[in-house]
Amino acid sequence: MFVSLAVVTVLMSVLLLVSAGAKSLRTRHITEQMSTLGVPQSLMAFLIGAQIAGAAGVIAGLWWEPVGIAAAIGLTLYFAGAVAFHLRVGDNKGATPAALLTIASVALIVLHAATL
Repeated sequence: MFVSLAVVTVLMSVLLLVSAGAKSLRTRHITEQMSTLGVPQSLMAFLIGAQIAGAAGVIAGLWWEPVGIAAAIGLTLYFAGAVAFHLRVGDNKGATPAALLTIASVALIVLHAATL
């Protein structure tokens, strides 16, 4: 079970860091998407920090379970919020990746619970 947890953890961490990097570059695509979703530019630093903290937390959770579980819960809430923001503006296409990441975050919680 630990191998599954490690694989999902590494994949999630890579996706989070890539996403945080894209947000930090403030590309036109990201800026337009955030504007469409109604996310103010002043929150971008918070979103980037949350993703980096989530990646660090799930990695640390491989050695200390409570940190991994807390990080996975935080990521579940983060991505569920992203789904809500996408659906609020009718962006079903954008909601799909956020929903998949929500499911992956829940999977991390379940895998951590299974390895206790």
